[in-house]
Amino acid sequence: MQKKDCFFLGKIVKKYSFKGELLVKLDTDEPELYEHMDSVFVEVRNNLVPFFIESSQLHKSELLRIKFEDVDTEADADALIKSGLYLPLEFLPKLDDDKFYFHEIIGFKVEDKNFGHVGIITSVNDSTAQSLFEIDRDGIEILIPMNDEFISKVDKTNKTIFVDTPEGLIDLYLEQN
Repeated sequence: MQKKDCFFLGKIVKKYSFKGELLVKLDTDEPELYEHMDSVFVEVRNNLVPFFIESSQLHKSELLRIKFEDVDTEADADALIKSGLYLPLEFLPKLDDDKFYFHEIIGFKVEDKNFGHVGIITSVNDSTAQSLFEIDRDGIEILIPMNDEFISKVDKTNKTIFVDTPEGLIDLYLEQN
């Protein structure tokens, strides 16, 4: 299994007991969806390795207490701390039509109510306070905040996101070039 075929589920943050149990900080708004998994991929030395889950339960709401098969000692557990957990993309819950996962919209067209065709989404920048669509318009990068007020419609069938941005926002990027 390759990382591009998976989504990041969370990170092992610390040991829970001396019997190999670990605590995972989940990267989700709905941790209860992942409480009873059978297996997961753990990133070990840049490879995704399948681990089978003996038991798991939510711990203090945002953490998952997990016991992997064949991880029975503190040393076994120590070796996995700070490792990322991944699941295949098909395990992502289906979303309503107007909602999307970031990886789904790469390659979507962006159409603005006033400006018209803006360009193609090349990625999503979520390292800032507000996530941004990174859009390529003939070699010019245009950034549009992923703000519910700006997104009018998501048309997954035609791979198009319709936005209504403040006047002049898109022109700012075009005037610089």
